[in-house]
Amino acid sequence: MTPAKRLIPATFVLLWATGFIGARYAMPWADPFTFLAVRFAIAAVILGGIMLAIGSKHLMLRGAMHAMAIGMLLHGVYLGGVFWAIHQGLPAGLSALIAGLQPLVTAVLAGALLGEEIRPRHWLGLAVGFVGVVIVLSPKLGTIGGGVTWQTLTASLIAMAGISAGTIWQKRVGTAGDLVAGTFWQYVGAGVLMTLASFAFETQQMTVNGELIFALAWLVFVLSIGAIFLLMVMIRDGAMSKVASLFYLVPAVTAVIAWLLFGEQLSLLQLLGMAIATLGVGLATAQPGTRARASR
Repeated sequence: MTPAKRLIPATFVLLWATGFIGARYAMPWADPFTFLAVRFAIAAVILGGIMLAIGSKHLMLRGAMHAMAIGMLLHGVYLGGVFWAIHQGLPAGLSALIAGLQPLVTAVLAGALLGEEIRPRHWLGLAVGFVGVVIVLSPKLGTIGGGVTWQTLTASLIAMAGISAGTIWQKRVGTAGDLVAGTFWQYVGAGVLMTLASFAFETQQMTVNGELIFALAWLVFVLSIGAIFLLMVMIRDGAMSKVASLFYLVPAVTAVIAWLLFGEQLSLLQLLGMAIATLGVGLATAQPGTRARASR
């Protein structure tokens, strides 16, 4: 593995963890589905320009349809569910905890649908990582309020299922084609879904100000383009259970960023949780030793 590829997992976790910045700034000023529809449309336009500039190979109709369906799950259902639940008052900590089930769900699906072998060490790593996430988020879980309803909890569970199904589908059918073209069609699919949801459930209200513009720019360039391309590369090159386990590190990194930028408290208990989550990811992503590989 080249040095650049070794940096991809850590860079992805750092970029993905900053997603809360955009959500924190955007949600007071826009309906969630409307905001996401605009975000995905801008990302698709930018990627379309990149495709023309670098001469990307266009996908056949079947590949484009697969990519659109993947985008509806990976971006539309996941972000739509998370943004809507938080917009309705669900604490971000509880939403992140529900999303923390994603590596376990993805590992089960990868074994059942992709035939990936998940060793006992990997299962142990996934379980340890989830314990670490619970510890990191535990101080925030005490602030649960009226936003915890069956609707917001269901939306979070649907969001978690969406990203799990989307990553599995991407691994199964979407890894061979051009990454730029595939991601372009993903955002077309996600944009269509969020536009329909916006007209069905919202009034398309947006208050354009500095915070909203910053959030939109950050989420488009850093998350929708930067982080998602890294995720697509990891899905293409790695085992799904190992890729999914990286999401356990996101709440810990998010807590550190919130401490640095917004002065949010970071307790010794949370630091312990970060260490446990990191241990879990190490167990889940560890490669077998040279002797073990040679004996196969």
